[in-house]
Amino acid sequence: MKLHTLINQLLFFIGLLLFPLSLFAQNIQIKGRVTDAETGDAMPFVNVYFKSTTTGITTDFDGYYTISVSKVPSDSLLASYIGYITRAKSVSKTQANQTIDFQLSTDNVKLDEVVVYAGENPAFPIMRNVIKNKDINDKKSLTAYEFESYNKIELDIDQISEKFRQRKFMQQITSVMDSIERIAGEDGKPILPIFISESISNYYYRQTPQKKREHILKTKLTGIGIQDGSLVSQLIGSSFQEYNFYNNWLNIVEKDFVSPIADGWKTYYEYILVDSLYVGEHWCYRMDITPKRVQDLAFTGTIWIDSKSYALKQIDVSIGKGANLNFVEKIKIQQELAPTISQAWLPVRTRVLIDIAEIKDQTPGMLAKFYTSNKNFKINQPHDLKFYEVPLEVEEDSRMAEKGYWETNRHDSLTPTEQNVYVMIDSIRNMPVVKSYIEIVNIVVNGYKKVGKVDIGPYVLAYNFNEVEGHRIRLGFKTNIDFSKKWVIKAYAAYGTKDTRLKYSAEVQHILSRKPWSFIGLKRTSDLEQVGLLTEDIYDNTLFLASSRFGTLRRPFIYTENTLYAQTDVRKGFTQRIKLHQQHFDPLFDFAFYKQPEDTDNSPILRSYKSSEIIIESRFTKDELFLQNDNERISLGTTKPVITLQYTLGLKGVLGGDFDYQKFNIMATQNLRLGYLGRSTYIINAGYIPSRLPYPLLRTHLGNQTFFYNSQSFNLMNYFEFVSDKYASLNYQHNFEGLFFNRIPLMRKLKWRFVATANVLYGSLRNENRTLYPTTDPDGNPVDDNFSSLGNIPYVEVGYGIENIFKFIRIDAIHRLTYKDRPGIRTFGVKVSTQFKL
Repeated sequence: MKLHTLINQLLFFIGLLLFPLSLFAQNIQIKGRVTDAETGDAMPFVNVYFKSTTTGITTDFDGYYTISVSKVPSDSLLASYIGYITRAKSVSKTQANQTIDFQLSTDNVKLDEVVVYAGENPAFPIMRNVIKNKDINDKKSLTAYEFESYNKIELDIDQISEKFRQRKFMQQITSVMDSIERIAGEDGKPILPIFISESISNYYYRQTPQKKREHILKTKLTGIGIQDGSLVSQLIGSSFQEYNFYNNWLNIVEKDFVSPIADGWKTYYEYILVDSLYVGEHWCYRMDITPKRVQDLAFTGTIWIDSKSYALKQIDVSIGKGANLNFVEKIKIQQELAPTISQAWLPVRTRVLIDIAEIKDQTPGMLAKFYTSNKNFKINQPHDLKFYEVPLEVEEDSRMAEKGYWETNRHDSLTPTEQNVYVMIDSIRNMPVVKSYIEIVNIVVNGYKKVGKVDIGPYVLAYNFNEVEGHRIRLGFKTNIDFSKKWVIKAYAAYGTKDTRLKYSAEVQHILSRKPWSFIGLKRTSDLEQVGLLTEDIYDNTLFLASSRFGTLRRPFIYTENTLYAQTDVRKGFTQRIKLHQQHFDPLFDFAFYKQPEDTDNSPILRSYKSSEIIIESRFTKDELFLQNDNERISLGTTKPVITLQYTLGLKGVLGGDFDYQKFNIMATQNLRLGYLGRSTYIINAGYIPSRLPYPLLRTHLGNQTFFYNSQSFNLMNYFEFVSDKYASLNYQHNFEGLFFNRIPLMRKLKWRFVATANVLYGSLRNENRTLYPTTDPDGNPVDDNFSSLGNIPYVEVGYGIENIFKFIRIDAIHRLTYKDRPGIRTFGVKVSTQFKL
């Protein structure tokens, strides 16, 4: 009996020990990942729950979820998110560990309009507190901050139709495409990866004075058509992944989008307080937002606001195809922020998707995916100002990493899909047909074909036909970085079948330093030019330069020059350039001038001249970011004014120069971002030439007698209509974006945009510069001195127009308001131009 009792007690005790384990064993764990069916991207903040219950969870920033329950309350698990079709999948009530992934498709059904009931919207008091605390919560309230940043970028071709796949060159890579169809998920469409990159960098910010610096330590680039990573390596860091919703406006794809927590939030958005819940350790208000006008550049989505600090904890928003954008199906931004020991919040992780639409039917689109992760934050420890002098720096060995570096240092592991992308890109880019198409695209975009250590081109200038030269053939080249990292050689030769004259140019440039950017150069040119249309004045518009050489040439002359120049960055924002310049003007039209205009009866009459001059140029600006592309430097611009001062000193008797003279010029230009009102650009140009000179050495104002609009010219002024030795001009353009047409019901779907322009020119010409010309040249031919100067009133033209017609066309109507009684001029004109703008 005692033994039996002892055994029963022992079994009971063992049962008590095993009872909790048996309960634990009955727990059922369901996990998985939610992704976008079209892009394959992770979807954070998605609600995953059992059907007809409140039991569930939201996915984390990488789209993963885990639900643990003792009893499965339903036979279906649902995943739902605003703007997507809710998806349901069956779930086992007995299986202990289950993996259920969801792929959600975009819901094209229009959202219901927001209904506002009596009383104040409960979201409004929260938003007022958000605005009240913006200055404290914004990371810019810190005196300084720095962090380690990991960035990942992927570019894919999507919307690949069956007809496109049947094209000859695509058939050769169909097998590769078929192997990667799973990238977009089981419900998605096949996409073709063409580029993926990773980078590790240290990012630094200082508030007063405001300075930024990024030091890119390591980069990994794999892409179709990527020849060299020197430029691309600078574009894949944190400097170009800045999304601060505390700013009133966010600049994305060169457009300004209004933030959901902008100061004027109530003007642009509707808000619905949906829930209060824990997000990590923070109790947050969840609010859904929608733009008041779908065409506006405003977001749709969800924001989570911390209930104590009223800071933005996380955000998931998108811009749909209804917005006034070209070629963009969707822009989606997801961001998670964390507080510092100060009250300010810093972004921890950011994910951005830009879905670029197909240009026309049966052509593919593109997906651009960006992911940023930041950690190891330090705040309020600013470095000295010298530390920030180089805003963007890439380690010379950034592309060389020891084995296992990325597995150890990347912030998040690559998904199996991303690992597969690297393999697929390597397979595709090595195909001969792909290499051929890459070469063709490079020629079209860059104008040059790379042949070993030289680039042949530019091809747009290879052929012209005009009345002076007949058929003009030109061949040119420039060396690339494979030739030298210090020396650049450029040259071309051109020949006209009618004038049978050889034209040429040769230039040698030596890069002295990349930090600071400094170089010297020597150039020799002998070519055909036109008065008022000099190559050096329009060098940055190759198409305009090429077209100006076709047909009838206006006041052509043979231009021979020798130039020695040097340039350096004296300090950040201050560039100094000096040029020693000698030129020979040999006209091919009826031109002559008095060598001694004070004694015209006895003065020799000359048809050509030489000039020798020293040109000193100083350029000032702030916050301008430059990228180095092999042996060139590219400016990404700035929103601050750019001021250029130029002084020219002519030297008589030096290298055959015929004149002593001086020229003064100042130019200021700026791009203004005005948020809701659009964008403005102005160019102010003023100059003074106090010397007596032939008119080719004075200021000839650029007219435009074509049917095409040119933003750099006076569009209703004739060629060579006005010449000045003292002048001041304003060129102003304002793009209203969708400010007006977005509010007209029958027109908003057209996505037209209103633009306004104004050109004003003051100028004068001293009498001593009018009396330089005889009536005939030494051979008795009449002299072409048919030019005028401005009087006491300025030349003024104003315009208004519509851009984005069929996404490419712009039409401007222009009125000439002054000098309307001159013969052969137009007081009103309509001009057309084409442009590629988002």
